[in-house]
Amino acid sequence: MAKQHYHHGELRTALLDAAEALVRERGVDGWSLREASARVGVSSSAAYHHFASRDVLVRALSGRVLSQLGERMSHAAGLVTDPGASVDPQRRLVAVGRCYVHWALQDPSVAHLAFGAGTSGPGTEISPHPHDVLDAELDRLVEAGALAPSARSGADFVVWAAIHGLATLLADGLAQLDSQQAIAREAERVVRAVLAGLGQETAPSQDWPAVRSTHTERRTERQGGDSAIQSPANAPAQPEDRPQAPG
Repeated sequence: MAKQHYHHGELRTALLDAAEALVRERGVDGWSLREASARVGVSSSAAYHHFASRDVLVRALSGRVLSQLGERMSHAAGLVTDPGASVDPQRRLVAVGRCYVHWALQDPSVAHLAFGAGTSGPGTEISPHPHDVLDAELDRLVEAGALAPSARSGADFVVWAAIHGLATLLADGLAQLDSQQAIAREAERVVRAVLAGLGQETAPSQDWPAVRSTHTERRTERQGGDSAIQSPANAPAQPEDRPQAPG
């Protein structure tokens, strides 16, 4: 492949772009930092000024990919502005679920990087984090009276498990659908079914496990370490250093 050129001062971005292209071509583990450097026409020693190792580059790329996913999910929710959104408050979360599933299927190698092999380091800035987008939409449902406050704690993990599970089944060929429209409809059914189940929870249960993730633990630390503030609605969130999507 021809070398990619970059403008002065943009080597870091160029290396991330090259690494992302290599992930799509060969998977997460089938390339080296030297190859990424060669793609942009620099020596590996030049690349070390930005990334101390291949693993550091992979973590940075994972963080960038997750930020982009968060932006897409937020944008998808924001597009639901028609009058039906006020009648059907679940529409925004359905849009988020559809976006997540379509993204995972459109770019499976990069999704694997973000949710499998790519671990985000402590200093990785992920904004908006996919999980924070999911949390915000669940909080919106509570505010609209469409989800009981008693069911909110941990609901982010329940919803994420469902949409990530659907995406994984389809990506691995364990489940098959015939069209993009069918995928969108199935994602909608999964989201609505989960919300219907959560709607049956009329009182908080002391028996549900307190799920947490790297992302939510970091978020709690940023909020002052108060264990009662584990998410925007007291809910632990999804893994970031291993599957974290939405969180």
